[in-house]
Amino acid sequence: MDRITEHPTDFYRRFKISDLSPGELKEISDFMKLSLSEEDMVEIQNIYADWGREPTDVELEVIAQTWSEHCKHRIFGATIEHDGPNGPETVSSLFKTYIYDVTNRIMEKKPDFVLSCFHDNAGFIKLDDELAVCLKAETHNHPSALEPYAGANTGIGGVIRDILGAGKGAKPFASLDVFCFGPPDTSPEKIQSEDVIHPLGIMRGVVRGVRDYGNRMGIPTVSGAVQFDDAYIYNPLVYCGTAGVIPIPDIDKEMSSGLKVIAVGGRTGRDGIKGATFSSAALDTDSHEEDQSAVQIGNPIEEKKAADFVLEARERGLVEFVTDCGAGGFSSACGEMLEDVG
Repeated sequence: MDRITEHPTDFYRRFKISDLSPGELKEISDFMKLSLSEEDMVEIQNIYADWGREPTDVELEVIAQTWSEHCKHRIFGATIEHDGPNGPETVSSLFKTYIYDVTNRIMEKKPDFVLSCFHDNAGFIKLDDELAVCLKAETHNHPSALEPYAGANTGIGGVIRDILGAGKGAKPFASLDVFCFGPPDTSPEKIQSEDVIHPLGIMRGVVRGVRDYGNRMGIPTVSGAVQFDDAYIYNPLVYCGTAGVIPIPDIDKEMSSGLKVIAVGGRTGRDGIKGATFSSAALDTDSHEEDQSAVQIGNPIEEKKAADFVLEARERGLVEFVTDCGAGGFSSACGEMLEDVG
């Protein structure tokens, strides 16, 4: 790696990628844990060749989190071929087929029911003439496989944060979850890697993680489900969801030039670094040792204080635009906020 990087400056390193082979580009991705394929790295090389310069490490990290499966969901948008119950089946975009098109059909049949979806941190449905309910759910699988309690902590904390970042700030009031684990009575001899946490340990940690985080914020978990199958021994599925309520006039928000940007929340530490790219890579025998720091340390008390601040600021008419810092951090949040104003 010394051959392809310059000495660090005060703030960043510049990577010399213009004359590298596809294999060498992939080495950079692996070394930096960017979770980018060889094809991705070649495309980045071509872009910077057009710009006439080399990328910095900061730029590569931003591109990696933006293109990550965790943030971009490229597999959801890809053409999938699989064996269905009636033989081979091809699905052109799982997202469009099973989520986007279905939602649009609901909106056509009930035009006043779904008020907003697909472009904010959560979707909104009409509750009455004054209020809307917003809903958000997502998975937190890899972090929960490595650190069940902390992974589930930040899984539920993340969707609560999404509700706070929906519209000009919605009030979260209830959570739900769906867990998929390996059978809790799995024989230890059946687990073929010593780094894998037993399903019973994962289950106990995940359940406590979701429960404790919500309780400390005063947000109960009101519904849930659990499924057990051998397919989840090595990688559990941890779905976390939260519902919030917001005045209908506060759903719409618009960014404009000249506004002050305020960051609210806990201190930034070394935990959670590369969370987006880690969550987009396959788990292997080195993950438990090398990727522990990618799992964020949850802080529900700090998030409760941030939630109270956001909601009071919204009620006072002080919020023009709000979003959350997810796995992509400021690079993601600022990109979302400034997309329309440059």
